[in-house]
Amino acid sequence: MRAKFAVVVASASLLLAGVPAWAHHAFAAEFDAKRPVHYTGKVTKVELINPHSWIHVDVTNPDGTVTNWMFEAGSPNVLLRRGFNKNTIAIGTEVVIDGYQSKDGSFRANGRDITLPNGQKLFLGSSGTGAPYDEKKQ
Repeated sequence: MRAKFAVVVASASLLLAGVPAWAHHAFAAEFDAKRPVHYTGKVTKVELINPHSWIHVDVTNPDGTVTNWMFEAGSPNVLLRRGFNKNTIAIGTEVVIDGYQSKDGSFRANGRDITLPNGQKLFLGSSGTGAPYDEKKQ
């Protein structure tokens, strides 16, 4: 009886361990490589959370209205290895950010690069996403 229970528990554990892998998405599932975006705006929020970090930027449109864009970035660990941490960008900092818009047309994009006021450019993507040019930035 104990052996049978152990086999059931082990099998269930293996199945549940694979669930996060199913939930992860590739670049092409959500973003459009043919719709690059390039904006200058002020950072309103930085979320260093798993599985992807997010940088929120207020972009002023030509008509004077402001749109808050969300840029997906790599995981916190990937960003840390590239020199990006919670203190890299203060709220209110004006940045230039490049990426690729979401397929649903919302104000959400996959971030590629962010340029800080001092000219420092940081790569925001994570390896193997399928995003254009991400393999060249490693």
